[in-house]
Amino acid sequence: MLEDLQQTEEGMPSYLGLDGFRFGWVAAWIDERGDHGFDYAPGLTRLLAMPHKRAMIDMPIGLKMEGYRVCDVRARELIGPAVFLGARRNLWTFPDMAAANEHYWQRNDKGVSSQLWNIRDKIREVDDVMTPQRQAMIGEAHPELIFWNLAGTKKLDRKTSAAGREQRIELLEKRGFAKIRKWLTQRHGTGIGRDDLIDACACAVAARDSTRHVGDDEIDPRGLRMEINY
Repeated sequence: MLEDLQQTEEGMPSYLGLDGFRFGWVAAWIDERGDHGFDYAPGLTRLLAMPHKRAMIDMPIGLKMEGYRVCDVRARELIGPAVFLGARRNLWTFPDMAAANEHYWQRNDKGVSSQLWNIRDKIREVDDVMTPQRQAMIGEAHPELIFWNLAGTKKLDRKTSAAGREQRIELLEKRGFAKIRKWLTQRHGTGIGRDDLIDACACAVAARDSTRHVGDDEIDPRGLRMEINY
């Protein structure tokens, strides 16, 4: 068991951030006293069962059947191609990306990227558990939009570069994640990527602090708001 894997104390409200990785989901949390920890699981159920006042997840919530969500377009205008376009509720029904894009192109719709295609099962997993009622406590966030905001709406170096990673770690440390450097050494053997853990912490910061979002109050057919918080 990793030293800093822990649950919040009963009765202490916490703020939860979640990000997907190859083998499941990683969750970081911080409570109102500044205590913080991280955990991971193959599925969302146990992680979302952790006591929390508000949660943010780096995955689309609210899906169209065609076209692009306004929130994705607006976020992409601010931070560039880190935002994937084309999240749709039927994406996981196709046998492969070629079949999906053929379907969309035949309808004069835009295709989807390989990055979006590769997270289709996680998009479905979030969609399966999300309801308009749960959305009152669980929102969508995008780590790069969060970091852009934390940096004073300034563009950071690439997240895959040493300089960019250091910028993001320092921003998280300033907002209470004092153990982030230690955690990054503890993740080995879990399958959690360095950026996955950093992004989960960013989502936890947004769960605690965010008051802004992009999107034009679009509602999907299931009544879910399509907005990205930061």
